[in-house]
Amino acid sequence: MCHVSFSLVTKGMTDIPDFLWGLSEVQKLNLSHNQLRVLPPEVGRLTRIVVLNLCGNHLKSLPREISLLHGLKVLFVNMNRLTEVPTELSLCRNLEVLSLSHNCLSQLPPSFADLSKLRKLNLSNNYFAHIPICVFSLKELDFLHVGSNRLENIAESIQCLASLQIFIAESNNIRSFPRSLCRVTSLELLNLNNNDIQTLPDELYLLCRLARIAWNPMDKGLHISHNPLSKPLPELVEGGLEMLFSYLKEKKHS
Repeated sequence: MCHVSFSLVTKGMTDIPDFLWGLSEVQKLNLSHNQLRVLPPEVGRLTRIVVLNLCGNHLKSLPREISLLHGLKVLFVNMNRLTEVPTELSLCRNLEVLSLSHNCLSQLPPSFADLSKLRKLNLSNNYFAHIPICVFSLKELDFLHVGSNRLENIAESIQCLASLQIFIAESNNIRSFPRSLCRVTSLELLNLNNNDIQTLPDELYLLCRLARIAWNPMDKGLHISHNPLSKPLPELVEGGLEMLFSYLKEKKHS
């Protein structure tokens, strides 16, 4: 299937040219890396849009008319200046990929729970003190990035995300590794680097799809470096995942 694409990347634009709103056939629109301060309500005319890339602009908000983009599947608004996300975005029920990273967000509207097809959500590099409750309703989510926020804990509700394969929560202030996370047995990459975690739950061995202790950021496995782990955990981590799992399993049953 042919997607009609239109790109105005890195043009230094501060405003979107009016002719664009007449291109009703456009399905992929890339306006990334400009200097846009406002996305006008006319965006609602582009009802065939499937992919919208607004990355790397100066947007502080999104218009309510974004709700008219019923076919929207992929939305990049990362690297902007958003302080809030409109409730109306939750009316884009076909949304599968959403990146809101590198903004100024501290909450999401509760109606986000209605984005039932969302599979990938990036909330990294914002001001979240906790993972928004609405996120735990997103049953299809297989990728969640909440790194570089202000998280101090991970809610027990994380276990509701039964499809989650990649969970990144590095560079926060997380103090404990919740047992409920061990019930997300679909996890293949779990990154908790650079936090304040001192102990690991005995049930960690239940995460059987974690193949190794991972040191390279791109590798699948368990990332747990740069945490103040209590002894003997640092030595066990150095010894590899099998040694760590054996110790925790033995500890649980002793």
